[in-house]
Amino acid sequence: MNAVIRVIHGDCLTQLPKRDEAFSLIYLDPPFFTGSVQRSVTRDGISEYSYDDSWPSLTSYLDYIKVRLEAAISVASSSASIIYHCDWRTSHHARRLLEELLGPEHFRAEIIWTYRRWSNSKRGLMPAHQTLLWFSMGDDYVFNQTYEAYSPTTNVDQLLQMRTRDERNKSVYALDDAGSVVPNGVKKGVPLSDVWDIPYLNPKAKERVGYPTQKPVALLSRIVKTFSNIEDLVLDPFCGSGTTLVAAQMLGRAACGIDANKDAIEICRRRLEQPVITQSRVLEVGRESYRREDDSWTSFLSGLAVTPVHRNSAIDAVLKDGHLGLPVLLRVQRAGESIAELRAKMRAVVQKKQARVGFVVQTEPSSQSSLFNTALDSSVFVVNSASNEIRIILAGLDAESHSEMKRGASEEDCCSAESK
Repeated sequence: MNAVIRVIHGDCLTQLPKRDEAFSLIYLDPPFFTGSVQRSVTRDGISEYSYDDSWPSLTSYLDYIKVRLEAAISVASSSASIIYHCDWRTSHHARRLLEELLGPEHFRAEIIWTYRRWSNSKRGLMPAHQTLLWFSMGDDYVFNQTYEAYSPTTNVDQLLQMRTRDERNKSVYALDDAGSVVPNGVKKGVPLSDVWDIPYLNPKAKERVGYPTQKPVALLSRIVKTFSNIEDLVLDPFCGSGTTLVAAQMLGRAACGIDANKDAIEICRRRLEQPVITQSRVLEVGRESYRREDDSWTSFLSGLAVTPVHRNSAIDAVLKDGHLGLPVLLRVQRAGESIAELRAKMRAVVQKKQARVGFVVQTEPSSQSSLFNTALDSSVFVVNSASNEIRIILAGLDAESHSEMKRGASEEDCCSAESK
């Protein structure tokens, strides 16, 4: 269906729609009280967008939030869900406000959105989650149960067999009168939990538009699907770059987005005309399955302390201890791969990453000699037995480094003597 999507420029306190239809889902993603101006640039580096998230005090911030929460709640249907997006700075304050406005009995869940991001945090725990507070207007709320795939370690065939308790209250397989196992019906997967592992938008994601604190469509799609039905009305009073509106449009919900930032409104309209959604391989197969998709190489590095590298076709792992303070890169040959091509790729990565050395572990017979380690190609070594050969070569490189240091010291001594 062609869902009606409206975009309104202005403060949600005064610009909320005045209409008979009430909203079935209200998602609020207000400023997080960071105390700074939030800035971001587009993928091409041409445009910069920003909004001010600085406040005179916590009290002024909470006053701002409270009156807008009250206004949003006033246009909610009797069966609506309220999803409030925040982080560690104000999650406790936001929950207290919502309990004050809706009643603690209408609190449904605290959903943790967890993700992986690079960080320069050097002292303390790295922030890796945000919070979604779910409240409802009443007890008759929409909740569409969804299921996630079983983990690779789950013995799914056992789940298909019904279990019961024996005379010792021990869990056992249920048997019918003939002694056969009783089937347990169709299994859809694991019911959605209150911890959502959805990747954060990386800097190169196609759907990234350059607006600060942009959320992934995958996250908002899950919210819209879980807490509303097709043809329901969705409201986002702080719509920013319009991710909620894109998700609602894609899922057949009518929606209204409001934002006081003019740039945000222009981005919203462009995105709705040409929506772009990044397909996450992690979400498709699960994080553990994603990591395990090709783990055949691990056996060839047994005996070495390595850190696996994901999403990089040129390297499989790095030595945990490195060598002389620099990274040591490792790549295992797969069936049909050319050693010459692997060496060329590894050489480029060694230079780019400023690594000490790279090793290609040869696993298939080849007419090419593996003794490529000339003076012109000392950055990449091809080995057959990873554990032993790598240690021997690194020891040799270590000896070379010490020899060079001694030569340098001797030359300095000679120069010093001559100058005297």
